[in-house]
Amino acid sequence: MAAQKPTLPKGTRDFGPADVQKRKYILNTIETVFKKYGFMPLETPTMENLSTLEGKYGEEGDKLLFRILDSGDYLKSLKEHNDKILADESQDATFAPSYTGKLIDLDAKSATKFISEKGLRYDLTVPFARYVVMHRNEITFPFKRYQMQPVWRADRPQKGRYREFWQCDADVVGSDSLLNELDLIQIYDEAFTQLGIKNYEIKINNRKVLAVIAEVVKSIDVMNSIAVAIDKLDKIGEDGVRKELVEQGFSESELNTLFDIITIKGENKEILNQLKDKLQSSQEGLKGIEELAFILASNPNPNINLTLDFSLARGLSYYTGCIFEVVSNDGTLKSSIGGGGRYDNLTGIFGLPNVSGVGISFGLDRIYDVMEELKLFPEQLRATSTQVLFCHFDEATQLYCLPALKALRDAGIAAEVFPDNKKLGKQLDYANALQIPFAAIAGETEMQQQVFTVKNLITGEQQICTTQALISLVGQ
Repeated sequence: MAAQKPTLPKGTRDFGPADVQKRKYILNTIETVFKKYGFMPLETPTMENLSTLEGKYGEEGDKLLFRILDSGDYLKSLKEHNDKILADESQDATFAPSYTGKLIDLDAKSATKFISEKGLRYDLTVPFARYVVMHRNEITFPFKRYQMQPVWRADRPQKGRYREFWQCDADVVGSDSLLNELDLIQIYDEAFTQLGIKNYEIKINNRKVLAVIAEVVKSIDVMNSIAVAIDKLDKIGEDGVRKELVEQGFSESELNTLFDIITIKGENKEILNQLKDKLQSSQEGLKGIEELAFILASNPNPNINLTLDFSLARGLSYYTGCIFEVVSNDGTLKSSIGGGGRYDNLTGIFGLPNVSGVGISFGLDRIYDVMEELKLFPEQLRATSTQVLFCHFDEATQLYCLPALKALRDAGIAAEVFPDNKKLGKQLDYANALQIPFAAIAGETEMQQQVFTVKNLITGEQQICTTQALISLVGQ
């Protein structure tokens, strides 16, 4: 039988040692900023009950959930359902093939509830809300947590869009204060500045404003339809959004009204004034405008590129207040590298009403892609942490290296001995390929004199060192 060609599931990637070091650099940078602002770490399981996930992301989000087959005889419940239908002669069913050779009336979506109770997490916010409700008697409000873990979405893979990707979230629950939004904006700025991503903008909108826009255009009932559609504006363009909404029953004049509002241009203050004129009859809309005005006026760092964008929707249905999207303007990707917003009652779904929260997320994979393209990673990042490679000429000199190897490791210096008896050139090639900065070479003369010939593989300089001198040299 021919060997099977190894493949990866679409929308996933392998990361080699050098790539993982770069990703850890991003994670460590973001984590340091999170801690600086008082956020505490949290982790939740890879999978959640579908009852936790379904209905929290809107209809579009539910379609992208990865569902997990129940363990054991996962068809048992479906078989029992099938038998019940077949036993009920009064049931008028249009049948489809089943295990019995007879037919049942179930589409794929309906069948899922019989064979799957769990799903891979879609984001980190809903699991966080579930955690808050389950542990509400153990935590102190306002509760500030950060979480850095992978999530999964059954999306169509394309450049910058993956089915498995990491999110780095910071959320505050139990506080209505807009000072939290200001902190989150500063976290974005501080983290991206440290990562070297300078040409970016933070787009900002408010779901209260979006709700009133929907009311002005047609009715409040169509808000989610509008939000889902205009959330795709950067992907399918205005024509694509119009086409999608026409198919949902929007008239040409309603769409003209919509785009007349969401495409207002100018300076932030001017844009808000224009919007206030259009929405002045709505208290809800004016409240949203007031919240936006406060954030813009209170931002302690005027150098942060905050841009009002009324086409920003954040398609997730749980947002209720200010929403954010961060876009990198350099390189070819030019897509979202972060986003978030306020949700006033997400915990209410799980039985804890009236607990407001707000949070942001960094998209690790897209940030990685941007930094890789723009060559923003520090040059000193290496695939291995090894500082010294002990090289030798035979078994005796190899064994001579072992006490020195232990001494370096005891001193906190990453070191290794080349494991095989190969020519010195091959050993040095190994060190150079992994960018190991020092080679400690042991021959018969070095062994007799209880020293090493130490070569700096970056500068080419050589010197004779005892073990202690080698520790001092590398530890400088």
